[in-house]
Amino acid sequence: MRYFWLNILILAGPVILSFDQKVSYYKRWPAVFLSILVVGLFYVGWDIYAARRGDWGFNSKYLMGKSVFGLPLEEVLFFLTVPFSCIFIYECVRAYLPETIVFFPPAAAVFFAVLFGISAYIFRGRNYTCLVFSVSGIFFLLAGWFGGGMLSSSHFWIAIFISYLPFIVTNGILTGLPVVIYNSRAILGIRITSIPLEDFFYSFSMLGFYFLVFLLFRPWVSF
Repeated sequence: MRYFWLNILILAGPVILSFDQKVSYYKRWPAVFLSILVVGLFYVGWDIYAARRGDWGFNSKYLMGKSVFGLPLEEVLFFLTVPFSCIFIYECVRAYLPETIVFFPPAAAVFFAVLFGISAYIFRGRNYTCLVFSVSGIFFLLAGWFGGGMLSSSHFWIAIFISYLPFIVTNGILTGLPVVIYNSRAILGIRITSIPLEDFFYSFSMLGFYFLVFLLFRPWVSF
């Protein structure tokens, strides 16, 4: 049950504060849920694939015992609560902080895409490492092509940075208890506290894709 209550805790603050007049997050819910649907389908599919392949598993001691597509219900909820809350952080940053331009030319996006691609090849024997580096590289390519300057916006990088703070707390709980158990053959074995290094790139690429798709829908769907 602890994983379930962690999801509720993640969701509670952004739901309560969605009606703040300056942010008016509730007006963006259609774009938020479209982003969650589009990006979440990929990441849920990745989770199902990785769990079946044995890259990671879940400790039943901390679960309710209900599953969806072979994943614990709490894990599926994670792909709703986390993006909902992190896009809320992004909207707060947009509402309360002035935007400045970060030097991030298109060539930089290509450079990072190539760097992550090479890293994925080098660590192709580590399933999770290889895949998370590959997806991170794809994110930089797509964000550089379709992001409309997202990577050059201080709002994006500040929101990512702030999102890492609750990530370290929640993921620290999930990997410290542990709720999520990693196959040592699928990762490099480098951990920050109890969190595998790969999870930091996983979080970056996932939130990056959520932000990207949200920004594409944001001008067109709102209350």
